[in-house]
Amino acid sequence: MKYIVLVLLAALLHGFAVAQQVRGTVYEKGEPEPTPLPGVNVYWSGTQQGTITDENGSFKIPFNKQSGVLVFSFVGYVNDSVAVGRAGQKIEHVFDQNLTLEEVEVVQRAKTAYVSRMSTINAITITSGELMRAACCNLSESFETSASVDVSYSDAVTGAKQIELLGLAGIYTQMLGENIPNLRGLATSYGLMYIPGSWMESIQVSKGTSSVLNGYESISGQINVEFKKPSHSERLFLNLYQNQMGRSEGNFNIMQNIRPKLSTMLLGHVSNQQVKHDGNHDGFIDEPLYTQYNLFNRWDYNSRNFEFQFGIKALLENRSGGQKSFNRDLPRDTSNGYGIGLDTRRYETFLKTGFIFNKPATSLGIQQQFTHHDLNSFFGLNSYVAGQTSYYANLLFQSYIGDTRHSYTTGLSFMFDRYNENLNDSIFNRTEQVPGAFFQYTFSDGEYLNLILGLRADNHNEFGMFFTPRLHARYNFNEHTIMRLSAGKGYRSANVLAENTSLLASARKVVFVDSPRMEEAWNYGINLSRHIDINNRELTLSVDVYRTDFINQVIVDRDSDINTILVYNLNGRSRSNSFQIEANYEVLKGLSMTAAFRVNDVKMTLADEFQTKPLVNKYKGLISLSYVTPLRKWQFDVTSQFNGQSRLPETSSLPEIHRMPAYSPAYTILNAQVTKYFRKWNMYLGAENLTNFKQKHPIIAPEKPFGTHFDSSMVWGPIYGIKAYIGLRYTID
Repeated sequence: MKYIVLVLLAALLHGFAVAQQVRGTVYEKGEPEPTPLPGVNVYWSGTQQGTITDENGSFKIPFNKQSGVLVFSFVGYVNDSVAVGRAGQKIEHVFDQNLTLEEVEVVQRAKTAYVSRMSTINAITITSGELMRAACCNLSESFETSASVDVSYSDAVTGAKQIELLGLAGIYTQMLGENIPNLRGLATSYGLMYIPGSWMESIQVSKGTSSVLNGYESISGQINVEFKKPSHSERLFLNLYQNQMGRSEGNFNIMQNIRPKLSTMLLGHVSNQQVKHDGNHDGFIDEPLYTQYNLFNRWDYNSRNFEFQFGIKALLENRSGGQKSFNRDLPRDTSNGYGIGLDTRRYETFLKTGFIFNKPATSLGIQQQFTHHDLNSFFGLNSYVAGQTSYYANLLFQSYIGDTRHSYTTGLSFMFDRYNENLNDSIFNRTEQVPGAFFQYTFSDGEYLNLILGLRADNHNEFGMFFTPRLHARYNFNEHTIMRLSAGKGYRSANVLAENTSLLASARKVVFVDSPRMEEAWNYGINLSRHIDINNRELTLSVDVYRTDFINQVIVDRDSDINTILVYNLNGRSRSNSFQIEANYEVLKGLSMTAAFRVNDVKMTLADEFQTKPLVNKYKGLISLSYVTPLRKWQFDVTSQFNGQSRLPETSSLPEIHRMPAYSPAYTILNAQVTKYFRKWNMYLGAENLTNFKQKHPIIAPEKPFGTHFDSSMVWGPIYGIKAYIGLRYTID
């Protein structure tokens, strides 16, 4: 009954802050009708306040009463301007005056991943066009062409994947779904596979501490997923996928306008793998068998002064793995072999409502979300059964002081989490309640300087009151050179068992030396970007330097004792340094290239010794090429990743046959895809890991899975070799 009451309260109170904005679409004149034009610069005349149209030609920008004139700029066209008299005005603009140049050809391919020059925070936008450069079956497979985000397997039997940003594990990156915290707690280990790729409109990856508006949990960064929306989505979309490992997927979304201001959308996903593969012949299947059903229904309403979005999601997944001989229908004992099983049931509902006032740039909104997650799992003879009920609310008010150069957002938040976890005979139950308040001030001089200052205060029922200060600044030296600075604190409450379920697939015992305290860290960063025009095409150079210093960290120690996993609070130092340089350029007409190189220096105190953190690559290089033929008939994509060595956990006390080297070798991964476009559909064919590189012996002592040396969590590289796939996409606009 209490869950029903919470859902009803969510339906009455939910909402979100919607800035008083001007929205519209930019088109290119054509026959028989104009076509949307992506990559158009849209900005207020006389200011540095602007944005870029997305892949659908759409844009939205906060209303600027002082300027009142929007300028549209795109290579190959004369700049156009439109007078805007009020906020909420919707604009449809068509470019029809070509810029005539003698003996000069102006060609530019719209970028599918970019950092907006107008963004104060160092945030990379990955569009749907970038996502389609690879199979991108779910969120965990959406970063193959990204230089900033690494994705790897957590272990060799469950199929769980984890991300890494700035050299730190994904638990220190705040995950958001349309700016609402998501994939927390029980969803940490497997949540990246809960978001189908075809559902996503774009992904924003922010490095370092983010805005205080979304909470206190961002330490190394933030990843926000924007889902497709009825207002500017396809009427019908279908996607089919099949690979040679036996994995099959089907995705669809259907949009329907109910009334002029009300629309709805249904998104569906089903995936299945029931073929057992053992490529390294260790007796364990390389990827678990699974079946997943995923549905998402959302409703959008938009009027001049009021907007709301309501949605409900449901996910059911069954996952099995382990030895090929294991039979899940038989009793779980040593005679049946070693097996793993995970049955997941997850339900979410949200409703966002925004109220736009007649005063310029002033709005009020509330965000709310209710989540229930059940997990019934086993790893060999270990049983882990857990449930999570969560509620999140965020009230925001936005306005300005004096004029729109000085704006602010303030509000209240509340986070509720109830966990019921059972590991074998041990019970771990807890409830967390965190009310909070925040204030964020933004200054823009309209030309050179943008500044964001934020502070929030939160009161945790177990850890007490704490404060989160954050600062972001952007300075334009000129139109080609931009510097961004960030500094701030982040906190998080560790969910040790849920975040480390892969460690249960081993013979080791998990021992809590200390009761985990709140994790706390400072993060500092600087980004310098330079835009250079070469042969009428833009070369973008970007350099990042970030440092994270932990005040407290919950250490999961695999080095001190080969028979146990020790969990304790940091006693000493822990820090991460990350340096990255990246270049983007259209080398030839239709041929875009991204080249990047990153160095990670991550150390922490383990067993009273300040040493390199295990299983973190020292460096990573990336070269990604994408070629689109004239008239976009064919597209060819190739991405190569160079992964440096990483320190491996200590295994010297094991018998010699089971010992691992001190460091993993460096290796290269090569992915490629070819896409053929037709009027309403396209077909794609690709392959991952074309170098066929595989980690030798990813499982320690697989021949004795119930013995004292068995461990499947020492994974540092690919488990399987070449994986070929084919897919089909069909669209009705």
